[in-house]
Amino acid sequence: MPIQKLREKANLWLYGNKERVLLVFKFLNVIVTIGAILTLIFHYGYPHNQQEEGVISTILKSSFAFYVLHYVVRFVYDFHPLQFLKSTWIEGLFMFLLTAEALFSKLTGTLLLEQLLWGSGLFAYRDFSLTIIQLYFLFILAVEFGKGAILLPKIKVHPSFLFIASFTILILGGSLLLIMPEMTTTPGSMSFLDALFISTSATTTTGLSTLDISTALTLRGQWVVLLLMKLGGLNLIAFGSFMVLASRFGVQARQHDVLEDFVHKSSMINANKLLVKTVIWSLAIEFIGAIGLFLTLDKSVSFPTTGNKFFQCIFHAISAFNNAGLSTFEGGVFNEIIRYNFFFHWVLIFVMFLGALGMLAVFDIFDIAALRERMRFPWKRIEFSSKIALYFSLILTAIGTAVFLLFEYNQTSAGYSTFGKITAAFFQSVSARSTGFNSIDTASLAIPSLLFLMLLMFIGSGSGSAGGGIKTSTFAIIYAHIISTLRGSKNTELYKRTISSTLISRAYSVLLFFLITTFTCIFALSISESDLLMSGQFSILDLAFEEVAAIGTAGYSTGVTAALSDPGKIIIVLSMFIGRVGTLTIAFLFFGKVSSRNYSYPQGHTMVG
Repeated sequence: MPIQKLREKANLWLYGNKERVLLVFKFLNVIVTIGAILTLIFHYGYPHNQQEEGVISTILKSSFAFYVLHYVVRFVYDFHPLQFLKSTWIEGLFMFLLTAEALFSKLTGTLLLEQLLWGSGLFAYRDFSLTIIQLYFLFILAVEFGKGAILLPKIKVHPSFLFIASFTILILGGSLLLIMPEMTTTPGSMSFLDALFISTSATTTTGLSTLDISTALTLRGQWVVLLLMKLGGLNLIAFGSFMVLASRFGVQARQHDVLEDFVHKSSMINANKLLVKTVIWSLAIEFIGAIGLFLTLDKSVSFPTTGNKFFQCIFHAISAFNNAGLSTFEGGVFNEIIRYNFFFHWVLIFVMFLGALGMLAVFDIFDIAALRERMRFPWKRIEFSSKIALYFSLILTAIGTAVFLLFEYNQTSAGYSTFGKITAAFFQSVSARSTGFNSIDTASLAIPSLLFLMLLMFIGSGSGSAGGGIKTSTFAIIYAHIISTLRGSKNTELYKRTISSTLISRAYSVLLFFLITTFTCIFALSISESDLLMSGQFSILDLAFEEVAAIGTAGYSTGVTAALSDPGKIIIVLSMFIGRVGTLTIAFLFFGKVSSRNYSYPQGHTMVG
């Protein structure tokens, strides 16, 4: 029989079975993925013996075999195989590597990557075969979840609801991971409330913690916190990009203004590119920051291994850039091994400042293509939103530095050199608006310094960043409107741009929302922590400071966090969550359904002031 006829018969047979076969594989894919995830959770979260280790390895390898087979089946059933390979080249590359690893393992008893790393002399990876397998597997899981996410745009619900749901899932998932025995040094496990508190703090990139994660969590637990910080920091841009794509499938036109809380209007066309660019840039900045921290660490400071030392640097770089403020050093940056390492502090300042600007502003200011374009066309300037993020960040940082130098020069910074005093003041000023790292004893700060810290935490960082607060954009709009009102100007102007009444209304709504929520939570804390206040150990200012740090997702504390009662912890957890998603909640209220817009009431007038 001619080859052409055989091929034609094969195609007809494939076409007749395609839908049924692919449907079966999709069903099996869900089962295999769930089983593999549960296997990984058991491996990382619970102690097990060598026999169980072998079972885990077998399950993961079997999962690999299924994923390779599934990829081959999809390739065979695709009528445009070359196009399929081009569109799935990353997944195909990993499938090829998995197949090569399986064959090499059968022939030699070890993994190919393991041999390459061992032979290079750079890494002693001989004891980490299962770790390499898991790295492969985690990537495949990410690909599988990416496929499932394609269905989400067809769900026609409000963007704000999905955004809040995404944070809720991250927080609850992190809490369940942290209560597992292998994640904590506490016999058995930590309480669910403490796990929920730490997970919320990491995911909302706040930095408050009821336990010292440097001693309360194992290395695995610290890895969970690191991943929560990274995912929580990426969630804003990632979700914005996803919702822009989703808007093409059913998000209504009137909700597009809500999407601008996630991404700038000019970025809505290339949302998928924005997400990829955000991931690459953030990882690059964090890696450069980690290298800088690694090089500035004093060689006299001993770590268990070089790998542990680099992990500490990676953790702090991610924590700084994502404005999380959590530290694996006991006492944070105030720890004696880095307390006077001012070059270490300046690396953190640089990373924190970039993280607080927001990724869109970072792209606009530092992207090579944008820099070249501004050099070729000097009349071109950075975007209006980038100007607000950059200029107001610099102004607030300068004022904060001056205030700390004035009030703390001979107080908490008394033992520092002049360079150290300036560094400490600059560090607190940058950290207060975003991260919550403290290089001085916060509990010993003068009252004016504490009050000004509260103001900086309340204002927060730039829009589109992982930081909290009302945002510098909100502060800038309100400032411009107040100045215009005092001057009797008809329009509100800032940097030669007129600000619309819609933005002004939104800015005041955000401010009012934060003020009401902050006061309500302080009031609730004064009730739940009445015993703490009666003891005289802490004052109402300490509770107010804690609340502003929580709702501003800044992470500073005067030491109240660990002493909070269970109701107090719940209040702070809710504050951190609301502080992270509060602006979106307001957007939900603004853009909810109304029966009609084709009417207006008679104008009302009242005295103001």
